[in-house]
Amino acid sequence: MNFERVILENFPDLAVERNFSFARRTTIGCGGTAPCCLYPKTSEQAAALICFLKSEKIPFYLLGAGANVLPPDGEFGGVIVKFSFLNEIFAEGELLFAGAGVTGGRLLRFARERGLKGLEPFSGIPMTVGGGCAMNAGVADAHFSDVVERVKAIEEGEILDFSNAQCDFSKKSSVFSKGIFVTEVCFRLQKADPRKIAEREALYRERRKTLPKGRSMGCVFVNPEVMPAGMLIERCGLKGLRVGGAYVSEAHANFIINEGGTSKDVSSLIAIVKEEVKRGTGITLREEIRRIL
Repeated sequence: MNFERVILENFPDLAVERNFSFARRTTIGCGGTAPCCLYPKTSEQAAALICFLKSEKIPFYLLGAGANVLPPDGEFGGVIVKFSFLNEIFAEGELLFAGAGVTGGRLLRFARERGLKGLEPFSGIPMTVGGGCAMNAGVADAHFSDVVERVKAIEEGEILDFSNAQCDFSKKSSVFSKGIFVTEVCFRLQKADPRKIAEREALYRERRKTLPKGRSMGCVFVNPEVMPAGMLIERCGLKGLRVGGAYVSEAHANFIINEGGTSKDVSSLIAIVKEEVKRGTGITLREEIRRIL
């Protein structure tokens, strides 16, 4: 089926990128292609598009910054959707409003320039606002759930408002990782000296310098309550374990580094790590990453 033709007949002004490359547009740097990537220009068009794709049973995947995702090898049997044009950002007092397509770097810069603190822990995290909210992105001492006031999101073709409580935030998850799509996030921040904000951002960026270099998805597994996933993997002697072009990082065992491998290499390595950790410790690791199937 020619998905693009059918879609453009109904959305003639939709921005389209053909032959979308997962290897170029994801941080893991592997995978095949999708026939096209669709870029709705407004929240209303995004809602109508998603409703149409569902009604026509056209497979789709909403992609943010391309981090924390494992794409398929070969051709994806559907379309990719990106909310890059939903990029308005503004502040009203201590409330900061950002569209789902706003990048993490732009979000932090905007907040810093207006003397609004609270987002500094997200410095250096590759993300968009929509993806960060859906994944409840963050570090050990702060997550999106700590600063999100409310969210606008698409559910069943409608744009609805969600309070923080309704977002159902948990460790690396939210209601938006289950088929509800973020269009805008309202953050509640605090006034502060921009110079102090910049200092805190630099501190968090410095911490991230210890993370492994190379193509990766970030942390592969959610940390269990008993012990960090990287420590469990290391205790099972899996650092350096390799499948094809993918290997478990020697610097941080919860990272898988891709050196020219395939998505199959990465997926096989993930399966082995989960199996070995389960066998050695009795703990079943839960994947933090999302798979594009």
